[in-house]
Amino acid sequence: MTRLQRLFRIAWVFCRYRLDTFLPLAELPAPLKIFFLLAPWHLFPQPKLSRGDRLRLALEELGPVFVKFGQILSTRRDLLPDDMAASLKQLQDRVPPFPSDQARSIIEGSLGAPVSELFAEFGADPMASASVAQVHPATLRNGQKVVVKVLRPGIEKVIRQDLALMYLMAGLLEKYWSEGKRLHPVEVVADYDATIHDELDLQREAANASQLRRNFENSPLIYIPFIDWDYTSKSVLVMERIHGIPIADVEALKAAGVNMKVLAEKGVEIFFTQVFRDSFFHADMHPGNIFVDVSNPADPQYIAIDFGIVGTLAPDDQSYLARNLLAFFRRDYRQVAQLHIQSGWVPPETRINEFEAAIRTVCEPIFEKPLKDISFGHFLLRLFQTARRFDMEVQPQLVLLQKTLLNVEGLGRQLYPDLDLWSTAQPFLENWMRKRIGPSGLIKSLQTHLPSWLEQSPEMPQLVHDALLQLRSAGPTEQQNQDTLALLREQQRKTDRRWRRGIIALALVGVAIAGTQPGTTEWLQNVPLWSWALFAGAGALVLRGSR
Repeated sequence: MTRLQRLFRIAWVFCRYRLDTFLPLAELPAPLKIFFLLAPWHLFPQPKLSRGDRLRLALEELGPVFVKFGQILSTRRDLLPDDMAASLKQLQDRVPPFPSDQARSIIEGSLGAPVSELFAEFGADPMASASVAQVHPATLRNGQKVVVKVLRPGIEKVIRQDLALMYLMAGLLEKYWSEGKRLHPVEVVADYDATIHDELDLQREAANASQLRRNFENSPLIYIPFIDWDYTSKSVLVMERIHGIPIADVEALKAAGVNMKVLAEKGVEIFFTQVFRDSFFHADMHPGNIFVDVSNPADPQYIAIDFGIVGTLAPDDQSYLARNLLAFFRRDYRQVAQLHIQSGWVPPETRINEFEAAIRTVCEPIFEKPLKDISFGHFLLRLFQTARRFDMEVQPQLVLLQKTLLNVEGLGRQLYPDLDLWSTAQPFLENWMRKRIGPSGLIKSLQTHLPSWLEQSPEMPQLVHDALLQLRSAGPTEQQNQDTLALLREQQRKTDRRWRRGIIALALVGVAIAGTQPGTTEWLQNVPLWSWALFAGAGALVLRGSR
């Protein structure tokens, strides 16, 4: 299909489902307003469906790229009303499979050998078919049962065409819609762009799987299948075939005697472990990608597949998020409001008392209730509505996290409706914060940063000297230059003092920690007297230089 044909196809679907009714016509410039009012789609009767169902059916008709975009959009309660998001949540990624001959051709072209030589057995009928790839069963020459994931032919071209149109529409919304700048529709499409292109590289998915497998090696929580790198390329991925009960098959799990409470709690623990321990999380944890190993029903283990979408958090976002969640759990709404302002998520001029009261109004009703009585989606919607009042901007780096948390909530509700999400998560977060800001966290941070500090310290005087010379040559007046030079020299002296005191503090921390270790006292007693004298002399010199 050519680009022009694709454009006509999209326009036809737009008209058929009267998607023009979603546009903020009153906010458009006069020429665009006239165009949309006189456009030919007014000749089409408006379908007798809800607006959410109209959007969902239109996306399904436009094909897999739009379907996947709708699935991601369904988690963005800040962009869509609740009824539309609920309709989009029903989108199913059921795509007809492409012929097995094409799959064989792609495999042979990517791996450089006939399928008959690569595999002892290869199933012509795919096990599953999705928007980006389809999966075939196979057996390696060594007898290992595997699955072969093959990229859908021609998908890159379709994605490029569809993304170009999405960017165009997002740009218009951001420019002409009053809410556009706050909600960043272009950034939403850019996020989707990165996500879909990550899924087009199966080597990247394989690398994600390998990283998650290392993170959870020998873990009782979750099992990650191994990747066979000898048979993996950008267009083909070969992975261990797993066996388990789909997480959505609750009846089968109960029939196998699975402890549903333990299973639900493990799901929450897996999520928080990935986000806060590893800062690397599986961001596509919908029921189709999760299975359960029921060989030990009392202590069941999750099995994950499909690692095309993963998320990460920067240390600052990770810390702010943990502190926000803990403040929520403790109902310290004042701290929640302060953290939002400190992190820049809301404008600095926000009235903290009003923001605190608004957060309390949203959060207070949900606590001390089992999960079956809490709609986390509704809770998020209320928070987003509150955010609009205080001009809180969308945080694109948290989009995948929100999506994953919604998936975890859905799984927990399905498995064990009485699960208390808050009480399950709170001890984990408190323990993580203790490790982060306690002695072990301090030592780990020093171990990480001290080598680079030591490496850079000899260069600091020269850098300051260069900066002083530049200021001397570029400054507007002699007096201002002299003032600036004096300030810089004083700052350098303070830096030197801090550095020396830091060395002393580090030594004291080391001695204090060493003193808690078995056998340390006996070792100290055997240290020669001249060593203590040298140590004391060095300390005196450092202290003298720090004055």
